[in-house]
Amino acid sequence: MAETPQIQLTFQDGCPDCASREVRLPPILPQPGDDFDWLLRDYDGFRMFMMEELAARFPERRRWTAADMEVVIVETLSVVLDQLSDQMDRVASEAFLETARRPQSVRRLLKLIGYDAVRHEPGLEQFKADFPSTDSDAERLERYWQKYPHRMELAREAGPRSIRTQHRMVTENDYAERLEDHPLVSRAVAWSEWRGSWMVMTVATRHVSDLSLEDRWNDLTLADGRKEHLENDLTRFSTERGLPVTDLTENPSLRTMLRPYIDAYRMAGKEVCLTDAEAVGIRIDLTIQVSPNYYQSEVRSSVFQALGNGLGGFFEPGRLNFGEDLHASDLFEVVNALEGVTAACLNTFKRVGQRFPNQADNGVIRLDGLEYAICDSNNQRPERGYLTLKMKGGQQG
Repeated sequence: MAETPQIQLTFQDGCPDCASREVRLPPILPQPGDDFDWLLRDYDGFRMFMMEELAARFPERRRWTAADMEVVIVETLSVVLDQLSDQMDRVASEAFLETARRPQSVRRLLKLIGYDAVRHEPGLEQFKADFPSTDSDAERLERYWQKYPHRMELAREAGPRSIRTQHRMVTENDYAERLEDHPLVSRAVAWSEWRGSWMVMTVATRHVSDLSLEDRWNDLTLADGRKEHLENDLTRFSTERGLPVTDLTENPSLRTMLRPYIDAYRMAGKEVCLTDAEAVGIRIDLTIQVSPNYYQSEVRSSVFQALGNGLGGFFEPGRLNFGEDLHASDLFEVVNALEGVTAACLNTFKRVGQRFPNQADNGVIRLDGLEYAICDSNNQRPERGYLTLKMKGGQQG
């Protein structure tokens, strides 16, 4: 408490009416120092700072005990400041995606950067029945994250990455890369050409194999409409990109399904023409030397699988790019890595057709432009390439 000022009247020259009034003010309180630590956030820090301030203001006081009223007040203030500091830190952390802990805050912060967590959460539909029907999609997502916190962490990481991923189609590489993101396209290449009146962006695509069919050698074309086994992938892709989900009951062609995706990301006024790539059948004749302890049938099956068009095979759809030359050394590397193969000899290595020469001596088949190599080994479609094996050594069976 400040002291009451004392007033004193001083008369001069003995005149009772002439006096000057003097006021003795209490000593001025010391100015607060500039050594305050603004990083104090806990009870011990607040208490230590206030106790040091008390000791500095009252140096004549040599002893402070826990029973002193000043110490009680200091400790009470330290508790309150500690609680307020914690609340302030909690509120401040909810303003940043990296430190936010409440599902509501994480969802809203993701929405600010253009990431719709409700649309990108694949597991939400599976647990939709567990939540009240009156809840909105956002409330269901928040309940879902409360039940499965690891899903919220995955969304927290996926959100910033999504805004760094460019989905626009402007350059030729943009068209090729964005189309390869589509589940129906395994390879794509784009180029711009003059069509007499304006420039047209032409995109050649190679599509995934229709594994739901018995003729698994057949690649899908732009005019094909058979893709039932890809329904889940197509629905998820359209949902993530905010595109309308195509009704597969109408059996649309691949060209029809790719068009909305291209129109959503291409430049306005830019004409885009889709075309199929050109498949080149390859004929391969190999002589395989089998190890003595292996059966020829097992080694034959392994070679056909390694050089086939199935999953992990050398001619798996999408593995070879457009215009990529086919080298015999790559075939030898695959075959010689198989168990039971001692040696391999390449007898025939050429394009399908009598007019094409055998390239077994040169060891390379040149491909240009939109050509890509295939070898389906299907007796009903020999023009799509075939593999012939001659086995030596090993055990029969």
